[in-house]
Amino acid sequence: MPEDDPMPTSPTVRRRQLSTELRRLRLESGHTLESAAEALETSRGKISHIETGRRKKPSMIDINALLDLYGVTDPRQREAVLNLTRQSRETGWWTRYDDVFTGAYVGLEAEASRIDTYEPMVVPGLLQTREYAAEMAEATLNHRDAQRYVEARMRRQEILEREDAPDVWAIMEEASLRRLEPWPDLLFGQLDRLIQAATVPGAVTLQLVPMQAGLHPGVAGAFAIMQFADAPTVVYAETLTDGLYVERSEEIDAYRRAFDHLQGFALSTRETVSLLRDLKP
Repeated sequence: MPEDDPMPTSPTVRRRQLSTELRRLRLESGHTLESAAEALETSRGKISHIETGRRKKPSMIDINALLDLYGVTDPRQREAVLNLTRQSRETGWWTRYDDVFTGAYVGLEAEASRIDTYEPMVVPGLLQTREYAAEMAEATLNHRDAQRYVEARMRRQEILEREDAPDVWAIMEEASLRRLEPWPDLLFGQLDRLIQAATVPGAVTLQLVPMQAGLHPGVAGAFAIMQFADAPTVVYAETLTDGLYVERSEEIDAYRRAFDHLQGFALSTRETVSLLRDLKP
């Protein structure tokens, strides 16, 4: 990554932190959304949108007014909230690819401290080769510029090169690699990438679910559990057009149990590397 283009703090995560903190302060002050809106002579929807993060660039004037209403007088506490507001208004690198990326996933991924991901049909995005990503763009997307999609995908992978790279545990299906057998050059290049990722200490933990595993908790589809150093865990479940973001603790627990069960259905990390090597003649 060029030195003059560092990976920024994720405004998506800061927006979630800001939303959580403002809601906490409102509840502690005894205000409802309705009473806060009435006191500030604004709409309930506006305050709700700030609390849910739907207002992507909340104004400093609005946040200061809320802090006044909620009785936040400690200068350090106020500055902490205002600093979150400033950071939440920043523009992430991924917005340059807003025709490629939809939703908040990449912004969350950029700030995660741990990512547990399951992919039933394809190679996980953080582990795809450039050639594989190009084939994916041609086969599944309607982007006019497939190369732009590839560039965005490669940029995402730079989080693995950071000093504070997230811990990534990826589980994928053997079938997603078998699907590439008619294209040996593509398959072999992708196998080399996966073997490298799985054998470099501390990089990525990789497990393959063998084809004979049968039905298992992953049949419902792809998902990723993202944990953060200073923000609540969120689960991203893939859908046809974008994705679903899960933040309720009981639902997150359900995905965590599913991922734990998938680990049992999958080969061990050593067996996974052995199978990856066997797939090359």
